[in-house]
Amino acid sequence: MALVNTPKPAPPRHIAIIMDGNGRWAKKRSLPRTAGHAAGAETFRRIANYCRELGVEYLTVYAFSTENWKRSADEISGIMRLLRRYLEEALADMDKNRVRFKFFGDLSKLSPELQTLCRNAESRSNEYDVQVNFCLNYGGRDEIIHAVKGFMADVAAGKARVEDLNEQVLADYL
Repeated sequence: MALVNTPKPAPPRHIAIIMDGNGRWAKKRSLPRTAGHAAGAETFRRIANYCRELGVEYLTVYAFSTENWKRSADEISGIMRLLRRYLEEALADMDKNRVRFKFFGDLSKLSPELQTLCRNAESRSNEYDVQVNFCLNYGGRDEIIHAVKGFMADVAAGKARVEDLNEQVLADYL
């Protein structure tokens, strides 16, 4: 019996990952929560490399939400150290890996050093094909507030009218 050569299905164009449960994973193993974040970061690195090999065009990772600031100072510090190390390694290997970096969220609350690393990663990788989106200090409620403020600013400037606000108009500001 001959096997039929069926075409290999195309990979998805965009995959999104929510980094959630790393602290609980560590706690179940009697490890500090930061060990869970380190394991999660390494898992993300493996997934990102695999997605690149498959030909996935966009990979989005929700890495640190606006709500994550409520965690302990030690845990936040550990997560920021992991982020710094990841970005430094990514910058060192950028020409080899050829991955474009984009950052979403309010980066102004990150340390100046991390903000610089994010900007450098974006500018140095602008011409690459595969894109990894990092959502940092990002949250749905915060996004809605920014959208409403943008709409209100346009109303004040005479570029928009309050009576024209509907779901699509708001979506355009998100």
